[in-house]
This record gives sequence, C-alpha cells and structure tokens, in this order.
Amino acid sequence: MPWEACDDCLRRSWLIARLAGHLELRRADRSAIREVLALTDLQLIDALAGRRRADLLRAWRDFDAAASRRSWRSTGAGALCRHARRYPRALLDLSDPPSVLYIQGAEDRLDELLGPDGARGDVVAIVGARKASPDGRDIARALARGLSAVGVPVVSGMALGIDGAAHEGALAGGGRTVAVLACGPERAYPPSRTRLHAQLVERALVVAELPPGTAPHRWAFPARNRIIAALARMAVIVEAAERSGSLITAEIAMDLGREVGAVPGSPLAWRSTGANALLRDGAHPVRDVADVLDDLFGIGHNRTESDSGTAFAVDLEPELGALLASIDGGRDTVDANAATPEEVRKVLARLTRLELLGLVERRSGGRYARATR
Repeated sequence: MPWEACDDCLRRSWLIARLAGHLELRRADRSAIREVLALTDLQLIDALAGRRRADLLRAWRDFDAAASRRSWRSTGAGALCRHARRYPRALLDLSDPPSVLYIQGAEDRLDELLGPDGARGDVVAIVGARKASPDGRDIARALARGLSAVGVPVVSGMALGIDGAAHEGALAGGGRTVAVLACGPERAYPPSRTRLHAQLVERALVVAELPPGTAPHRWAFPARNRIIAALARMAVIVEAAERSGSLITAEIAMDLGREVGAVPGSPLAWRSTGANALLRDGAHPVRDVADVLDDLFGIGHNRTESDSGTAFAVDLEPELGALLASIDGGRDTVDANAATPEEVRKVLARLTRLELLGLVERRSGGRYARATR
C-alpha cells in the first residue's frame, strides 16, 4: 500500500520544522512544549513567530505540498499523516499527536512492528540513561533480545546508553524494533550511531515527526519521548537518574494508561535513583523478559503445559529447540550437549538465549532445567 499524507498535515509538519528555533526557547518548560504542539497552525504562528509573523503566514498559505512530497521521497522516506488508515492509532491518544510520521525502512515492516492497518500493537518501550553502566546496557540488550525473539517489538530512541543497547539487542533477537528520532528520520543522531541507524533502516524501522533534512533540537527530545510512550503498551525503564529524560517517557506512559516497569537498582547508585523512585510509586519490577510478558499478557498467558514443565509457546530456532528437547530428555549440562570447545561456546550461547527467553534456568552443579516461573 502506498504511503499517505494529506496536504494539510504536510503543511503542519513543515510549520513545526520552520518554528523549531522558536520552540527551542520554550524547551526549559517541558510541559509547555506539548501545550504548544497542541495549538492549531494559526495559533502556533501567533504564539511563536513574533516579528516574522506576516512572512511566515504568507509562506504557510503558499505551502507547496507536491514539492514537500518530492523532497521527503528523494531521501527514501515514507510518510503517514494522522488521517491515514495505517497511521498508528495509539498515537491518537496524545493531545498533540504528530501530524505526520516520517518513516525510513521497508514499508511492509510497518504493520509487523506497529500493528496491522494502524491497530494497536504489543510494543514495549525500553529506555534509560545515556550514561549507562555496562550492566545496564547488558540488561537492556537482554530484555530487548528476548522480547524481539518472541515477536514483541521494542521501541526506543537510538540514544547513547540504554536506548542504543535496546535496539542492538532487538536486532540480535530478530530485528523487531522501532527507533524514534528527534530529527529527520534519515539522520543518524548522535552521529556515532551511524552504523546502528543503517542497520535499523535495513532491518527494522526509523520514524520521526520532523521531516527529512531537519536537524535535532533539544526541545525535540522530550517531544520524541511522547511518541515512544504512546506507541508502547508498556514502558520499561533501565537505569534513570533523578532528572533523566526517560522519566518523561514513564510519566507520559502513565498518563496514557500504559503499563510502566523499571529494573531495580542499588539504592546507592545515582543511575538508579529515578528507576527506584518509579518502583516506589507503583511501577512493575522487571527482572527479566518473563516479567515483561507477564505484565503484558497476564501470568501464564500464551504458555503451553508439557510433561517437563511450563514454557512460552514461541517459534524457536531449530538449534534452540533441539537444545531444549535435549534438556527435557535429561542431558542437562553443557558437557552433555557439547563434545568440543567450539561446541561448548555454542551451547553456552544458546543456553543464555533460552534463559533470556525465560525457558530454562540454571540449577546447582551446572545443571539446567525448564524454568518454573
């Protein structure tokens, strides 16, 4: 199906990009950004244009929608406006939904990752500190890898630290991930994420409300967070300081009635202050992928009972399924499943993946068994 974006929504998107510098002056008040973005076009011009009002109003009236379409199509981007059938309906829960969602990536991935024909998908946001600890990044990768492997898409912001690690994990688990940017979708931001951006465009999706060619602005990051929160059924925070931007995502998610979870951290670690505060205020504790799936679908949902215990009903890669069957058959150690050092490395990697999926757990003596949780 073709991308769809009407003239009025493209005009609105153009206006937001033209007023980006004026919005920057409002960035200190994060709540004001959303209030401003909820204004009509003429209200925006009156509120922000100042002495440029007459010139901007003239340009707004003369907006060339056909030229706009040629511009974003020339970058390889697609676009969906909020009147389009395939526009993610979860975004319409916002009082200030993006007028246009610009998209980099294959069009056929849209329904798979964000829900068919705009329907609400089972999407999980994983966000957190930019200055993340190695453990925090590992946790984010593991959660995202496990969710992606069982078919649950992961949305994040491609930032340094937790966000980037979440995308990396999701790509490793099958590629079910969506990056939301605070600039045009064709730009890798931060620039150090150029390789990750290319992988996301090739295998997943990159989306933005600002049109291609738009540079990042500081106000656009909290604005970007509202899109992440709205797209997700659940937001999971992995490491967040007291004033972390990821807490904006959690706050918006709660306001929208989404589930919010957080990974517990040491009370002595500054990176965990915000996440622990969320837990104090009622967020769901997240220890592993099983906790997230239980919160999404209910405890025991989408599981099948077997003689060996309880397991998620997922389509496993053949080598993982074979290893799981071997463990069920009593070959429950690494040595029992590997004859060479190279096979040991492969078996350990597969066991780690099965653990992340919540299918097996380690027991004493180096033995593995079906997970009982």
